[in-house]
Amino acid sequence: MYILLALIAACSLGIGLHFLMPHRDLRGVAVTPAITTAAAAAIYTIMQWSGVAESSPVLWLASIGGGLVIASAATFAISILRARHDAAAMQALGI
Repeated sequence: MYILLALIAACSLGIGLHFLMPHRDLRGVAVTPAITTAAAAAIYTIMQWSGVAESSPVLWLASIGGGLVIASAATFAISILRARHDAAAMQALGI
């Protein structure tokens, strides 16, 4: 049940991360929060299976912080790839 708290926190921080990252117009509003939530869920689950207790701050910091780090990298990569694709398309069209 505690995983819901971690996922809600990760999603909320992912929304904030979306607005802090550049090139917001090149990606959807839900991309960054979705990546953050999925990564936090995976990290939380793996750490629970490995025996880390729910009361451990390491579990919470790793799942929420790791989700934010993964989402930052993925969002940055998505934005860069989209910018390159758009530039190549505009060059191909002669715009």
